[in-house]
Amino acid sequence: MSQISGPAAPALNGAAPEPRATGPAADLTAQDRQRLRDVAQELEATFLAEMLKQARFGEARCAFGGGAGEEQFASILRQQHAEALVANGGIGLAESIFHALAARSGDPGHDT
Repeated sequence: MSQISGPAAPALNGAAPEPRATGPAADLTAQDRQRLRDVAQELEATFLAEMLKQARFGEARCAFGGGAGEEQFASILRQQHAEALVANGGIGLAESIFHALAARSGDPGHDT
């Protein structure tokens, strides 16, 4: 279930929506910053999975007969390896994306 935030967000359970500043001085909440970080990490993992695919990582070598099963699960293997790479620091792409998104969102504390 996605959550709507911002000035157009409806009040839930009779509670007024939390006021949010707009413009370049708007601070991001800790939850918003975590969401930005998660999205940046997902993007880095997707990029790494595609790079692994181009390097033919996980491609069937016909050692076990090859076949459709090996080919189908190769993409899952690549994605899991890419996510593991990101979880262990990745290549720094997620951090760069996070800082760019935070700066674009007007978060003055995006360098933390």
